[in-house]
Amino acid sequence: MTKLAVLCFLLLQTGVEGFKISNFVLNFFNGGSFTHEVITERAILNVTLQVCRALALSQGKTFSFPPQPFSAGAVAAACDASKSTKSFIDTIQRIQKSNHQVDKDYVLSPRHHCDDENITEGHFLITRGLTAVKASNKQQNSVLATSILGEILHTLQDFYSHTNWVEIGNTFPNANLIKENADFGKIAAKTRATCRNCAGEDCRNNILEDILKEQILTSGYFSLNPFSTKPKGKCSHGGSFDRTKGIEPTGGINKDSFDSEHGHLHSQAASMAIAATSELLEDVRSAAGDKGFLQMMGLFKGRALCFCVDTTGSMGDDIEAVRTVTSSIIDSKVGTEDEPSIYILVPFNDPEFGPLLQTTDPDVFKSYINSLTPNGGGDAPEMSLSGLQLALTGAPPNSEIFVFTDAAAKDDYLKNTVLALIEQTKSRVNFMITDVLGLRRRRQADNNQQQQGVRMSRAGSQLYRDLAQASGGQAVEVTKGQLLEAINILTESTSSSLVSLLQASRNLGKSENFTFVVDDTVKNLTIYITGTSVDFSLISPSGVIQNIANTTGPSIISSQSVGNLQTVQLQTEGGLWELQILSTNPYSVKVVGESPIDFLFKFIKESDSPFGGFDVIDNRPTAGGNASLLVTLIGSDVATVSEVALVESSGSGQVNGTVEAQGGGTFIIHFHRIPSVEFVVLVKGQINDSVSRASSRIFQRQSATNIKASVLTVTINDLDTVLEPGTPRSVSFSVMTTGEGGSFTIQATNDQRFAASFPSSLLLDPGVSANGTVNITAPAGTPSGTGVTLTIEAVAPGGADTNYDVLRLTVLSKVTDFTPPVCQLLSLQSNCSDNCSQSTWEVSVQVTDAANGTGVDSVSFREGSGTMNTSTAADNTTLVSYVASCCSPDVQLVAVDKVGNVKICSYSVRANVTEAVTTSPVTMGNATTSNVTTAVTASSTRADFSVSLCFGFSVLSFLLQSLKL
Repeated sequence: MTKLAVLCFLLLQTGVEGFKISNFVLNFFNGGSFTHEVITERAILNVTLQVCRALALSQGKTFSFPPQPFSAGAVAAACDASKSTKSFIDTIQRIQKSNHQVDKDYVLSPRHHCDDENITEGHFLITRGLTAVKASNKQQNSVLATSILGEILHTLQDFYSHTNWVEIGNTFPNANLIKENADFGKIAAKTRATCRNCAGEDCRNNILEDILKEQILTSGYFSLNPFSTKPKGKCSHGGSFDRTKGIEPTGGINKDSFDSEHGHLHSQAASMAIAATSELLEDVRSAAGDKGFLQMMGLFKGRALCFCVDTTGSMGDDIEAVRTVTSSIIDSKVGTEDEPSIYILVPFNDPEFGPLLQTTDPDVFKSYINSLTPNGGGDAPEMSLSGLQLALTGAPPNSEIFVFTDAAAKDDYLKNTVLALIEQTKSRVNFMITDVLGLRRRRQADNNQQQQGVRMSRAGSQLYRDLAQASGGQAVEVTKGQLLEAINILTESTSSSLVSLLQASRNLGKSENFTFVVDDTVKNLTIYITGTSVDFSLISPSGVIQNIANTTGPSIISSQSVGNLQTVQLQTEGGLWELQILSTNPYSVKVVGESPIDFLFKFIKESDSPFGGFDVIDNRPTAGGNASLLVTLIGSDVATVSEVALVESSGSGQVNGTVEAQGGGTFIIHFHRIPSVEFVVLVKGQINDSVSRASSRIFQRQSATNIKASVLTVTINDLDTVLEPGTPRSVSFSVMTTGEGGSFTIQATNDQRFAASFPSSLLLDPGVSANGTVNITAPAGTPSGTGVTLTIEAVAPGGADTNYDVLRLTVLSKVTDFTPPVCQLLSLQSNCSDNCSQSTWEVSVQVTDAANGTGVDSVSFREGSGTMNTSTAADNTTLVSYVASCCSPDVQLVAVDKVGNVKICSYSVRANVTEAVTTSPVTMGNATTSNVTTAVTASSTRADFSVSLCFGFSVLSFLLQSLKL
């Protein structure tokens, strides 16, 4: 499919049907109008389908588009990645939330909305942000890339709603708006009048004729200040919040909704914004590659495989076990639907930790593991939490992380930071603990040192148990000889569709009964129990009773016990199960399975922005009052939520909520209070189909991550995500408490160990904010795209309460290369015949960058199913050879330089569109290509909208017909 055809496809998918009010906010657009969130989602789904189609074609597979209106689940299924529906939706929601936050955090910043004729400033934000997205993707930092992406999409979309681009008569997006150093249009001078008064309520013709005729860009002025002014003769933004709209010239020109002053053009502006968003996403796709784009969007098969490994001298046996299990996982999972999406390794020692090594190539990961060498370690504690911090910030959200160590944490001061990152990422952390903590190098010490080691052992074990419990993971204690067996048990399932049905822990052992409901969609049902001397009894829905002494029977498939870990694999029988735990020691229990039905949740609060609605709470919810929860149900069109409760993690108490359906699988749940202790979210519902048995139509799911409320609020106020190497950056923050005042401890940490300074404490009065600043500097020479996660924590006097805020930054050097690579056709040959399967064609291309450019970074291909080889010539040019069957007559070569500038070069041997291409002899290495003349299509296309016709129709006129307005 040509670039034009792709863009036409994207433009023609923008019908009103299927668009709904945002899940996060009920503001900005209303009455059936397009919201920023809907515009963003529609473009994401469209481009993602194109990416999956291109990948399928390149692999010789067919691809079928799902029926409209598209849903994230349907797109994931079409992309053969149904198991990653949850992570795909989570990524879309992250982009949407970041987009929405611009209205909250930058409501009075004209450049973020292209208001007040700040179009040049908006263009800078878009292009700088786009560079940061590409740089972050290059470093495989998807969370940071998608967060920045949402911000710049808001500004890009506002351009079409807040300027007069549509009124001028344009039918395609402004392609230069996403290109640095490009001419995106002439902006009206500050002294030039642009509008006249509206005729009463009618503002259809309030932009001056000369502005439209000369195609001069302008945008409305906006202010919330009732005493505001604007330059003489300038347009206002308009709308109920704009206080300039009553100043002559009166009215406004925004197209935010059908009710806006220029609401008659709302559909065209929204459609243009969808196409422009698609165009920017296509540019990101080209720079990242198709697989890199899907990775960024959370569309993959298996979970990430993430290991944090202690590399001190006593860990030789452990490292060998990690090598063995790594090979086993890779050999058994590669090529299956559970193949790990990415492989991550973080080594740690003392005093060093890292670097974080990540790859999508299993053989490269094996080489990482094989390169680990145990050495050093003069004292027992190691930098385990520093390594874990790096893993939590580098791994995708909802990852499964394994920490291997036989020593306590030397950096236990990072406990609150790690807890904050666990809550943010919702990743599970499993500790694989061998030998006796704290004693491994003290065996020849005296008795006092031995006793000190025992105390360290108990404290170290408890710290790891606390962190595992908070994340929904396990703290497994085994001998070194048992480690391999334990790892094999816990890594049996790397499926992205793993769900939790039950999870609980008890620090004071006692007998207790737990129940859980199993529905027909659940497979591979497994119980995990950690603790010493823990017995259990199990009653199936059909009444069969089995216990630890009798694990052979109709309900239990198999059971294993190693160290303090027991696992029981159950027959999947639908209905209510009962599990009785008998123990006087601390223990944890969880029941998991695989199912497409799962949920996402976010605490929300009423927005304090002038537009109202709800905002997502990124840290701990506020204790002592009402709370609201946004739940998104995933994996079924016939399931609904009926009950949601906040269940105490270490007790039997729970708070039930009131469920309000919002449509589209989303629900808002209201609670009259939040538990005062750690809790998890329990969701129950009904599968309303005619297939499941009545007893199996009830489903139950539970969050893995433990949550805790806080009377503290920590807010980072400076949200700019760019950190320039060698240049100090100040990040302002505020802290407030609704509890007792006093001196609150402040701690600011970052995962890269960049130099930072901050106040050690802030003095707070109840209900009054106190402000602080963190100064952080990335060393000169830090590579662009390096992600930095800054966590700012406040701890109440006595340490009983804590809260945090997290800012993800990207290091970005100043960009001076704005020119994309250049493709030069060297030769194109074919022997195509009527039997295309028996003939081939070949194209040879030389790819170069500008003289002062950064150099060619990569060349890939799409829209073809052939094979490509690249080599670097003596003059550093890239030589590309592509060979394909004549049954696959088209190819696009995507050339990217080292700062993300993209060139797409298209070639074809289709007989119906021909061009005589003659090439001179060109030396390629030691070979010489002869003159060749053949009937081909050979074109180099820019990633922009340069053609105004689509399949013989004006895009805009076709679009208006499809909207059925």
